Amino acid sequence: MNDAKFEKVSRSDKTLYGPRKLLLCGFADTAQPKFLTVLQMVGLADVPTVWVAHDQAETSLQELVDMPDRFGWGESSELPRAIIVAGIAEKQLHNLMTVCRQTGMQQALWAVLTPINVQWTLEKLLAQIEAERQALLAKKR
Repeated sequence: MNDAKFEKVSRSDKTLYGPRKLLLCGFADTAQPKFLTVLQMVGLADVPTVWVAHDQAETSLQELVDMPDRFGWGESSELPRAIIVAGIAEKQLHNLMTVCRQTGMQQALWAVLTPINVQWTLEKLLAQIEAERQALLAKKR
């Protein structure tokens, strides 16, 4: 597998790689409706969602993206809180991140589906984005 590196996403109308979908990890069943409200606030209520469970950590991102809308709804996830985004405009991603911060949502790891990471397991992606987060925090110190 190829390794990828962190790349900053601009605020353009450019559509991100992959089908329109959000892979959502680490959400309790009670937090899921709240996140759907956030999606509605930013005009993304029509984007399909997959609520990823702990036992899917070894599943490839491609397999997760191929799951039907609302897969895993109502099941709590003990994975790290993460939002993996595909197929929306870059500026929509920025709007979503801003509203998540403004509403006080629990901090999440953020990732964008890419031609490289789509073949990774969820576990590998989560480890990669956590490592990137730690590196950015260390750089700020």
